[in-house]
Amino acid sequence: MFETSIVGSLPKPAWLAETNKLWPQWMTEGDALRQAKADATLLWIKAQEDAGLDIVGDGEQARQHFVHGFLEQVEGIDFDNKVKMGIRDNRYDAMVPQVVAALRLKGRVHAFEAQLARAHTKKKLKFTLPGPMTIVDTVADRFYGDKVKMAMAFAELLNQEALALQADGVDIIQFDEPAFNVYMKDAADWGVQALERAAQGLSCTTAVHICYGYGIKANTDWKSTLGDEWRQYETVFPALARSSIDQVSLECIHSHVPPDLMKLLAGKDVMVGVIDVASDTIETPEEVADTIARALEFVPADRLFPCTNCGLAPMSRDVAWGKLKALAAGTQLAKERLAAA
Repeated sequence: MFETSIVGSLPKPAWLAETNKLWPQWMTEGDALRQAKADATLLWIKAQEDAGLDIVGDGEQARQHFVHGFLEQVEGIDFDNKVKMGIRDNRYDAMVPQVVAALRLKGRVHAFEAQLARAHTKKKLKFTLPGPMTIVDTVADRFYGDKVKMAMAFAELLNQEALALQADGVDIIQFDEPAFNVYMKDAADWGVQALERAAQGLSCTTAVHICYGYGIKANTDWKSTLGDEWRQYETVFPALARSSIDQVSLECIHSHVPPDLMKLLAGKDVMVGVIDVASDTIETPEEVADTIARALEFVPADRLFPCTNCGLAPMSRDVAWGKLKALAAGTQLAKERLAAA
């Protein structure tokens, strides 16, 4: 009960990449970079285990960005001639690569870090991939001319890598779809369909993470415009409840999401965000346990998985480490409270 995990990303050490950045530059290259990525991956696996988390991940240490880390191994994408484009409904501008030909994988994408992680932990292993709708929102289309068609093409490639990750011994494959909270109608109309295509044929646990973004200024500014109630989940949750995806991750702590929206996910495991990624303040165990208690009003105890609201990549290592420990300690307190009730 209450198996804990992070959503996916963790800060990169200063000897690996620039710190406190969402799109950091690597500090080295070639074989030295590969070794540094491996070292950072093992460092964070050990940190998650030491903190007491039940499910661990690679911390996305081998990827510069959660989307581009996948795209770099896809043929048909021009990275040499990036263009400026508004993404997440123009929430912020980004320099994005262009899709210029039919998409296909160059080969395996994440075998190095997934196999490394599997070889160095006996705990359940979760691995994250970008969702097809979010990828479509993070590239410039110069070939397909149709968002849905391009999303399905990416979904097929994601599925190929997901099946290979499953063969590597990954227990949970999570697709990150922050775009679901921006283009809500499209998410319900075809986004979930593309997500299911990406997860087709998987027998391991499948998950989707839908958040309000990292704790960067563009996202916090956007959140300030959303009013006293954030009801974006309301549109897509019913479609996800009908889907084959096993788990859904959502923001909870310090958000304005009405907790009763979790009822729309009946029959699914719910990864409840109990750690805020938009603040450097480290939660107390009591705060984490209180958030879990609120979620228990709408999610059965055996379906509730405490996690972070989003990734921790732009944070300092010390703050991220403190939040990992708070996640585990607060969840343990919630278990003790429930047993005593």
